[in-house]
Amino acid sequence: MTEMVYGAVPVRAGEPILPKWWRTLDKWTMSCILMLFVIGLLLGLAASVPLAERNGFGNFHYVQRQAVFGLTALAAMLITSVMSPTLVRRLAVVGFAVAFVALAFLPIFGTDFGKGAVRWYSLGFASLQPSEFLKPGFIVVAAWMIAASQQINGPPGTLMSFALCMMVVMMLVLQPDFGQASLILFGWGVMYFVAGAPMLLLVCMAAVVVLGGIFAYNSSEHFARRIDGFLNPDVDPTTQLGYATNAIREGGLFGVGVGEGQVKWSLPDAHTDFIVAVAAEEYGLVLVAVLIVLYASIVVRSLFRLMRERDTFIRLAGTGLVCMFGVQAMINMGVAVRLLPAKGMTLPFVSYGGSSLIATGIAVGMLLAFTRTRPQGGIADYLNGRGR
Repeated sequence: MTEMVYGAVPVRAGEPILPKWWRTLDKWTMSCILMLFVIGLLLGLAASVPLAERNGFGNFHYVQRQAVFGLTALAAMLITSVMSPTLVRRLAVVGFAVAFVALAFLPIFGTDFGKGAVRWYSLGFASLQPSEFLKPGFIVVAAWMIAASQQINGPPGTLMSFALCMMVVMMLVLQPDFGQASLILFGWGVMYFVAGAPMLLLVCMAAVVVLGGIFAYNSSEHFARRIDGFLNPDVDPTTQLGYATNAIREGGLFGVGVGEGQVKWSLPDAHTDFIVAVAAEEYGLVLVAVLIVLYASIVVRSLFRLMRERDTFIRLAGTGLVCMFGVQAMINMGVAVRLLPAKGMTLPFVSYGGSSLIATGIAVGMLLAFTRTRPQGGIADYLNGRGR
């Protein structure tokens, strides 16, 4: 009966690693991810041509780069998904430490590429955004701390993880990067909620976030400008939101046709932040609906598999990773249809960007490793801390 409820699988002695990985992998989630990658290349063919022409490159320059970054991301995802949860945790600790140091040195060695926020390191042939790699590492490290705090005589892991979260959030706000800071805070809050946080405390945290938003609005011109643009009932047709709104309206149900869209010639970020506008204009609501279904399938299926997981660390880390993945996609699409203020956030596996693609590949690889079917052991083993 226990195996029927918790989905345990028999252990096959001496089974090779790859067959075991394939047997225990969530193949539906993997299929959705591969479809997102293919759609990203398809949209890149449409959205990146104007940018390549403006910069003096060949028409498919950015598509080729996205293919290279994407294949690297898929390789990182596959390698990470083969790892055990313990090995994933060790990788996350090292990766978080390196990304944290890189984030701390951004004000000294980083660049803003003329966008007003110092978020990148210029490597000459490419750029590196440390915050993208920080996110999955932070989620796993924070989940480890929270899970440790629930053990008998365990450390104050929840408090430690919250202090670490506040440090990361403050470093991101100073760039300023309010979008990534919000994602980090959201990921920690989700894990704290799943770990059994009292509702009153969560309400107080939400109030603190609102007060923080008011303070940021009054103290940051960058933040205030985006909020004012979002709240303004009249959208300036010459702004990015204006172009995106018009493109979505023109696309209708089936789009204007492949290659016939015009928004990619007007939007400087058509291949990144506003890739959904290109999809809606050329392929219509149909492709946007497909994207929504794919992201929703990954999130819902992963959460259902994590509900059967007894190990606290795996359950918390997996929930944090998949919720952050889903919310990032929701924010990107919400900005494009003017449901949310502009955040400068990519659409996972679809938008162009080396750091975003590779970091997302690592994060999803961790998620696949955590959602693999595994024997659940006896409940007493987990109560005594031996289940890991």
